[in-house]
Amino acid sequence: MTAVRSGPAFSVQDIPFSTYGSWFDISPVLAEKVWAEDLHLVSHQNGMHAVLSLVPLDAATGERAGTRVTAVPGLLSWTGDLGRIDLAYESPDTVRLRGAGLPLRVSAAVRTLTPFSGAYFFHDASAGAYVFTSYETGRRYRVTVLSGTVTDAFGSQALGSADRGLTVAADADGLWEIAIEELDTARPAYVRTAAFDKIAEAAQSSFADFADAVAPWRSSATPAAELAVYVVWSATVLPAGMLTRPGVLMSKHWMDKVWSWDHCFNALALAPGRPGLAWDQYHVPFDHQDGTGALPDSVTHSEILRNFVKPPIHGWAFGHLRRRLTTPVSRADLAETYDRLTRWTDFWLTARRAPGAALPHYQHGNDSGWDNATTFDPERVVVTADLAAFLILQFHELARLAALLDIPGDVDRWTRAAGAAQTAMFDELWSGERFVTRGVDSGDTWHSSSLLDLMPIVLGEHLPQDVAAVLAARIETHLTPHGLATELPASPHYLPDGYWRGPIWAPATVLIEDGLRRAGQRRLADEISACFRTLCENHGFAENFDALAGTGLRDRAYTWTASSYLLLAEAHVSRGGGS
Repeated sequence: MTAVRSGPAFSVQDIPFSTYGSWFDISPVLAEKVWAEDLHLVSHQNGMHAVLSLVPLDAATGERAGTRVTAVPGLLSWTGDLGRIDLAYESPDTVRLRGAGLPLRVSAAVRTLTPFSGAYFFHDASAGAYVFTSYETGRRYRVTVLSGTVTDAFGSQALGSADRGLTVAADADGLWEIAIEELDTARPAYVRTAAFDKIAEAAQSSFADFADAVAPWRSSATPAAELAVYVVWSATVLPAGMLTRPGVLMSKHWMDKVWSWDHCFNALALAPGRPGLAWDQYHVPFDHQDGTGALPDSVTHSEILRNFVKPPIHGWAFGHLRRRLTTPVSRADLAETYDRLTRWTDFWLTARRAPGAALPHYQHGNDSGWDNATTFDPERVVVTADLAAFLILQFHELARLAALLDIPGDVDRWTRAAGAAQTAMFDELWSGERFVTRGVDSGDTWHSSSLLDLMPIVLGEHLPQDVAAVLAARIETHLTPHGLATELPASPHYLPDGYWRGPIWAPATVLIEDGLRRAGQRRLADEISACFRTLCENHGFAENFDALAGTGLRDRAYTWTASSYLLLAEAHVSRGGGS
């Protein structure tokens, strides 16, 4: 057997093996913080569900064989003393597997079948294949044997609790090969159209083309760039269910949704090389904007959550997106975006502004994206300076869009709104030394040791220089050798794995680095960028990171982290740092 071994190698314990467009992956991660001994086919349709277990066997004993799993973008392999098994994606819904020396057992991940859960298994005589039907995903998983022998088929048509599946082994020539498809009710019988090596080569080429488009600037000075591209490429799914356009999920582990601020960072990273996909990423949540103008909290295959929202960073993001896109935005697209961004802004000015109030408020930490930040400890329904700052930037972007669309009255409207909001932010929330938070119900004000209190630095060039200097000095106290701690490490509330009460997060890093740079605080911006880039190069693309140890936490294959690395690395190279 020959093997395709190119592209960045990665551990499937951290990053699932998948391909662009697919709704399933191959991984030992079955649920939040749940790792199995064996790899599984894990689908993200109707939620995250382990459907099939894939177990290499010792041909002599029939027991699990000892193997080492390796992966590159086009090929996943189990390698042991007794043989080898390879897996490659033929298409987003089909994988091919072949083996030599090692049989493979393909079985239902869960033994119990009920009228509402589990997988029913049978032999499909019309297609000459074996089929698992999954209640959880609402899809079928068809196994077609292309060469080799089915040495055991067990649990066919069984009800209740039973092992269900098949074992495939080699014929006299020493090889076996199968195809596994994720499909709806029916399709024509599978027909092999290309040899396995050609399938693997095509998968690797697809990734390489994507990497060359998204990160053509990568070099030895940006050693994690190619793997970052893989994380984004492999987490992209085709339109299905609630997603009306291609979407980059935050992960093909358990964080398998598009949240309504995470998507902005993926859009920005993709913009120069994949402008169409970047445009789609920006607009995914806006496709589900409700009648009040609110964006959903998150969108995924079969679920839209609306109990919270996310912060209005979209004006900031769209300004950067317009400048980064390599294809011009049509007037019609600008007009549509202007309308969507206007309605999103009006939501904050109506549904989230108390009577007579100048500034809007959050109703919970979740609305800010910083769910449990210490800013929200005294009260949850609060007026904060970060929210005001994001809206000020959004007002400015709306004014620019109104000018491009020749709507002079709106240019004036948004320009005045930006000025009024900034005046109110300083009048109500600036103490002379720091920004404070105010409870909507109590009227009390307080400050915290959260980095969120310093987020008004995003205003950049719009801030008075003395205020920018004060914010920069406080931000620097949050900087560890690995990056920006979201809670001051000296704080009694600091927790190494405290979500937004300590760990380093990509979006906070990118927003603050950009604001500092626009405010003229370039030394600190450079240092923050360098720390975060090194962090990713050493510890991967986790959801967040221990601020003192640097280790990755929670979901270990997070696309907004990968995209943030790509943004910072590209900017570093453009400033002459990549040589």
